[in-house]
Amino acid sequence: MSRKGLLLFLACGIAWGIPYFFIRIAVQQFDVATIVFARVIIGAAVLIPFAIKRKAIMPALRNWPWVLAFAVLEMVGPWFLITNAEKTVSSGLAGLLIAIVPFWAVFIAYFFLGDKSVKHPKTILGLIVGFIGVFLLVGIDAFTANLDLVGVGAIVLASLGYAIAPAISSHKIGHIDSSGVISLSMVIVAIVYAVPGISALPAAIPHATWQGWTALAVLGIVCSAIAFILFFDLIKEIGSARATLITYPNTAIAFVIGILFLSEPITLGMILGFPLVLIGSYFASRKH
Repeated sequence: MSRKGLLLFLACGIAWGIPYFFIRIAVQQFDVATIVFARVIIGAAVLIPFAIKRKAIMPALRNWPWVLAFAVLEMVGPWFLITNAEKTVSSGLAGLLIAIVPFWAVFIAYFFLGDKSVKHPKTILGLIVGFIGVFLLVGIDAFTANLDLVGVGAIVLASLGYAIAPAISSHKIGHIDSSGVISLSMVIVAIVYAVPGISALPAAIPHATWQGWTALAVLGIVCSAIAFILFFDLIKEIGSARATLITYPNTAIAFVIGILFLSEPITLGMILGFPLVLIGSYFASRKH
């Protein structure tokens, strides 16, 4: 990995490691639809002027079907699923479960993109080890920590969207300036969530604290606008499959922040399953 790739990788890891913490704060004060709507409105407000300056809007519009697919799989579905799940699932566990994104990426690369490297013994070993880790992570806590399996399932489904979307962006619209793709995607998501998001806002305003408003701002500016620009540049630098490996630092950051600032527990499932998920993801996703 080049120096630029490494810097982008680390920056993305931070930008997408902190949203679980801020989602956990925001979801206590705002409706799920309001949170998603606020993220994309703020993000679009930051990105659209930048995209216009780079003349990136029209190329994105000309490829709107693929941009629409990206928006649905990366934001419309996953952001609702994860945000809603964090009503009952800790931010640390949400971050840990997103670590399975590289597994999905391997399957997509093999079955849909023609990458036959998945047949390598180390890749297969990584998949087996990783799935054992997920089983321990979810299975043990389901019996010992009153784990919400519906919320867990929602995050796992969101992780599938997170794996498919980068593949689409890389193979179908990778030639388009990322600012245009992300700006148009956020406009699409804003349209989807405008009515439910705005209608739920008046009831939340009297009870919202500065922490809640700060959480919305960070989610929109840092975790949406800036993070996507960095991620698209990362895909161009190292490819979509390897770019999904940012789930490693994402996971670690989400896990540590949740423990330090939200006093979230360290469960037996996390202790036993998390290392196996990381080890498995590493071997499953790397080039052999």
